[in-house]
Amino acid sequence: MPSKGLNLTWVRALRKSECPQSQVYALNLPVISPPSHRRSLYISAPFTSQPVSPGLVSLRSPAHPNRNARLVQQTLGSVPNWRASSRLSRAIMPRPGTAAETYVAYGMTQKLFEVCSSQADYSIPQLSQKGAQVPKTEAGEDLGVGEGWWYEDLGLVPTFSTWSQVTFLHMYLLTVRLRALPSHESLQTYSRHLIDHFSHNAEHRMDVLHGLTSRAIRNKFLKDLFIQWRGVLAAYDEGLVKGDAVLGAAVWRNLWKASHTGPQGEDMDWTKVARVVAYMRRVISELSQINEADLILHIGSRPGGKPGIFGYSELDKQLVDGKR
Repeated sequence: MPSKGLNLTWVRALRKSECPQSQVYALNLPVISPPSHRRSLYISAPFTSQPVSPGLVSLRSPAHPNRNARLVQQTLGSVPNWRASSRLSRAIMPRPGTAAETYVAYGMTQKLFEVCSSQADYSIPQLSQKGAQVPKTEAGEDLGVGEGWWYEDLGLVPTFSTWSQVTFLHMYLLTVRLRALPSHESLQTYSRHLIDHFSHNAEHRMDVLHGLTSRAIRNKFLKDLFIQWRGVLAAYDEGLVKGDAVLGAAVWRNLWKASHTGPQGEDMDWTKVARVVAYMRRVISELSQINEADLILHIGSRPGGKPGIFGYSELDKQLVDGKR
């Protein structure tokens, strides 16, 4: 049997910090939930002095789940400027140039385009009425019915041309934000998918709403629209660099077709052009403060009916009225 003195020596050794059994090991791996609820967390101070790359480590169910949950909550709460969506987006975002990025970019740009397309959406009620004639504008375009401040406040005509130009404007605003992506390859990938979604939607509208059943005719219009898109990029870029007067001229040419009169023949109200310029400046400023993976959460309508970044804001009108 071990002696009494030896037993006391063993106890004293166990209490020393250099004893391997009594050391508390530093947490150098990401902490996750049990395997049935696997997640990837970004662990930073106070666990380690250096951030740990996101990963996935399988662990058995913790003996004290409540204590571990509080520990993780305290860790995440130590970074108040990070939203949960931002942490998740950084963890799942693929590396630039990889095959996975193409799939992510396709799905994300589809959601982004849907918000762009909805800003000046329109319908043609006569299509559901047997024998009804679709009204035309003076230029021979099919005249539809639309809602929202682009039609009701700015007085734009709800046609395919107006829809395409307003959609182009919002696609441009997103493109300006996407230019801040980590690599040029990522920008090209997202831009290509964004214009592809527009082409598919535009061709569908030509067929369903405007009766263009000939694919050859639709392809001709799509080529013209792509040329217009390249012109929109150049014109709005020039306006952002040279000032509001140049940007307003580009808006007037694209949305109002460089007309000095309104749809009813009245003189052009230039404050409407100024409101669009103020709108573009505000949206670009707000988009610059959002992580690219979180754009879809902020540009459209938010839960509870709160307006998103895209859409009417009293700030735009107040800015224009204050400078008059």
